[in-house]
Amino acid sequence: MNVFISNAYAAGATGSNELMSFLPLIVIFVLFFFMIIRPQMKAAKEQRAMIAALQKGDEVITSGGIVGKISKVSDTFVSVEIAPNTEITVQKQAVQSALPKGTIKSL
Repeated sequence: MNVFISNAYAAGATGSNELMSFLPLIVIFVLFFFMIIRPQMKAAKEQRAMIAALQKGDEVITSGGIVGKISKVSDTFVSVEIAPNTEITVQKQAVQSALPKGTIKSL
């Protein structure tokens, strides 16, 4: 027995249906931007501002976990005193955060 079934085609899509099919994708992108991208951009901007404001005497912690006081600042490097008469030179980008004054004495 040979049975032929005709193909069923959907009715022509209208412009509003196409927009509705992209709506979830647009919503996901907007949520992604406001929950992930924007906060990261804000944190990166704050980090750049903190690095630009480094000056002699600031207490800092490096990305390697070394705590010290800045003794010299140049364009790309800072010298950090980690103990009396012991200095290391690190790139400015290696400074993770600036600590409040007096933090080293309390450690």
